[in-house]
Amino acid sequence: MHNILIVDDEASIRRSLKGVLEDEGYAALQAESGESCMEVLRKQAFDVVLLDVWLPGIDGLETLGKIRELDNAPEVIMISGHGTIETAVRATKLGAYDFLEKPLSIDKTLILIKHAIDAKRLRAENRDLKKQLVPKSVIVGESVPMKALRQQIQLMAPTNGRVLIYGESGTGKELVAHAIHGQSLRKDEMFVEVNCAAIPEDLIESELFGHRKGSFPGATVDKEGTFQKAHGGTLFLDEIGDMSLKTQSKVLRTLEEQRFVPVGSDEAITVDARVIASTNKDLEEEISKGNFREDLFYRLNVIPFSVPPLRERKEDVPLLARHFLKEFSATYGRRSREITEDCIEILMRYSWPGNVRELRNVIERIVIMNPTTTRFERKHLPPLVHRDGSRRAAGTEFSTLHQARAAYERDYILKKLDENHGNVSRTAEVLGLERSHLYRKMKTLGIAAKE
Repeated sequence: MHNILIVDDEASIRRSLKGVLEDEGYAALQAESGESCMEVLRKQAFDVVLLDVWLPGIDGLETLGKIRELDNAPEVIMISGHGTIETAVRATKLGAYDFLEKPLSIDKTLILIKHAIDAKRLRAENRDLKKQLVPKSVIVGESVPMKALRQQIQLMAPTNGRVLIYGESGTGKELVAHAIHGQSLRKDEMFVEVNCAAIPEDLIESELFGHRKGSFPGATVDKEGTFQKAHGGTLFLDEIGDMSLKTQSKVLRTLEEQRFVPVGSDEAITVDARVIASTNKDLEEEISKGNFREDLFYRLNVIPFSVPPLRERKEDVPLLARHFLKEFSATYGRRSREITEDCIEILMRYSWPGNVRELRNVIERIVIMNPTTTRFERKHLPPLVHRDGSRRAAGTEFSTLHQARAAYERDYILKKLDENHGNVSRTAEVLGLERSHLYRKMKTLGIAAKE
């Protein structure tokens, strides 16, 4: 049942409206002044307030302003016996849903109340959807590097400065980009992401700048580019170190001129988008090799961010593991789970070459593979995590380069075997080796097929 609050200094109008609304199935309460209205609203939630403009004490417009400051505020329909266009406009600017004149038309009043309830419901749904997006920008970790990273984001996000995020694959560069956007002045606008490493070179320009119909084979319709989609918002260029020099040149020109020309067009489009880029490469080294433009680097590197690898913040592993456990338990409709300390100990010993992404995948895997388990122990972890953890715990050191190379090859082959569930043929295919060659290599490195 929907709650309606009637605020009017005339008792007869309040009683009349209350009777009509209750006949229509609403729960209706009354208040005779702006002060009593606010007192009622602080104690109970309402969907709609019917608010008279002329009230003793604080008037209706001032009361409206106070209502709009409340959390989960109700929709407000203003009513007046001698309203003017000026009053109606002012009420609308203050956030009123609509304006009714006395004497009230019951039919119009009921229609407006229904529409106002629908508007409040849609507002709530939109708020809930935004809450579901929040995890994309939640940075988990209490280590010194992560606290510093959050402080840096908080300081730099509200600016329009371009950002370049450095970090190994899987460290969470995309998460940092989302966090910067979420705390920026553009947070209510679009966040558009382009993975520069995943798009073929012959399509990247079309993806970034759009194209016109017929501009190349297969261009059957006009396409809006990601720069245009991100107008007013944020454009995230993920792994920009993999972008071709030709495309780098066009991106540089767009950043300098704040406009671009779609493929197959001669008309420039003006754009205002904050650019955040990321890379897992050393761009200064790429510049020295001739693979990356130095002028583009300086355009992008206004505010540099560095995301540390997981092995350099091991104290965050327990927090991350429990965070992902909660996330995937909810995702797969499983009841609340817990993870034992001995399981955490093994996770802490592992080197995490795939960083946070690898840890996330491990937790998702054990949740999926153990649907009835509510308490995860070390036995539930993949074999690779155990093996690596045991070796690291033993403090193995290598006296020769040959020993170190052999140990690395063994770790790498074990990791690929684990990813392919022990299937030697599939692992050989992934490694680009003949099956017999892989078997010989495994025998040399002391890897049994059952491992």
